[in-house]
Amino acid sequence: MIAPSASALAAIDHPTRDAGFGVYLHWPFCAAKCPYCDFNSHVRHRPIDQARYLEGFRREIAHMRELTPGRHVTSIFLGGGTPSLMDPATVAGLLDAVGEAWSVDRDVEVTLEANPTSVEAERFRGYRAAGVNRVSLGVQALDDAALKALGRLHTSAEALAAVKMAASAFERYSFDLIYARPGQTPQGWARELEEAIGHAAEHLSLYQLTIEPGTVFEALHRAGRLTVPDDETGRALFDITQEICERHGMPAYEISNHARPGAQSRHNLVYWRYGEYVGIGPGAHGRVVTPLGRMASETQKHPETWLGMTEKQGHGVTVFDALTREEQGDEFLVMGLRLIEGIDPQRLAALSGRALRRERIEGLIAQGLVREGADGRLAVTPEGLPILNAVVADLAA
Repeated sequence: MIAPSASALAAIDHPTRDAGFGVYLHWPFCAAKCPYCDFNSHVRHRPIDQARYLEGFRREIAHMRELTPGRHVTSIFLGGGTPSLMDPATVAGLLDAVGEAWSVDRDVEVTLEANPTSVEAERFRGYRAAGVNRVSLGVQALDDAALKALGRLHTSAEALAAVKMAASAFERYSFDLIYARPGQTPQGWARELEEAIGHAAEHLSLYQLTIEPGTVFEALHRAGRLTVPDDETGRALFDITQEICERHGMPAYEISNHARPGAQSRHNLVYWRYGEYVGIGPGAHGRVVTPLGRMASETQKHPETWLGMTEKQGHGVTVFDALTREEQGDEFLVMGLRLIEGIDPQRLAALSGRALRRERIEGLIAQGLVREGADGRLAVTPEGLPILNAVVADLAA
């Protein structure tokens, strides 16, 4: 792990400096592990010592502050796991620690992920008082049978009640749905999405189910006990998603995220525009720029091990490595082309040290998979988004 000296860590300019500086805080605990989930989440059957973990977060925040002096925080995201299992006082302590470490934008976006089963009106009011101004709810489906199959602990009615509570407590809220579920039809998804949009104020995250390595769903799929829609049906579901959201004024701004104009998730835009962000907490990842280059950071995944590391050495960081220019270019391309706005090829060249090959660009334009704006920005077309990985690979070759 590379550790630059404190004197060498003044904030420096870089090609995506204007994309912002975000802080990600990872609370790794869940009431139950969903069978499709490959996130760093853990179930504990004893109460979590939140005060002790808060001190661990404080120590790691202080450590990351020393590596990223002079930054101005534009967004904070409390993810997990299930951050809504935290007491509001713990959330307040985390946000206070961020404010002590860096200057914070007056209009900072502070998002907290919540599960409908851990939502109470009083708890939401406590989060609001702590400084949270946006909540993201893990609804996942508006069908009780589908929720059970996904391993969720709430019903559709409970999910919609949580959405209603979020609307009363926060000016901004979003919720997630998963589609391309086993047995799902385009007609069924269209009905479900129409119902969901009726409850959405400004933002929806709509994810196509993928079978992730190491999950229960992967084992079931490998054993032939779980079947997901085929490619043709998946494409039909994707197209329906775009059409319905466009019609209701919530177009995609990223391949899986839809929002009314001006309501995009600012924190996620930091990632996709390749800004800087620190990752705090067990299993968190970050990207920050130092005189040694753009650094990739990772922390210890196991919560109790991470906590012990913070108490012994002041942080649980296990990786703090410089990315090569080629790696930076690849990350910028992969992240930026998820966005409907696309990328600036000049920024890509500044990061990677090489320009995209013109013949590759023109070939993809001829196939209708990429468009080029008058300002030279490159973006993947609606026809190219369902095969985004192939488009990115072609451009990067």
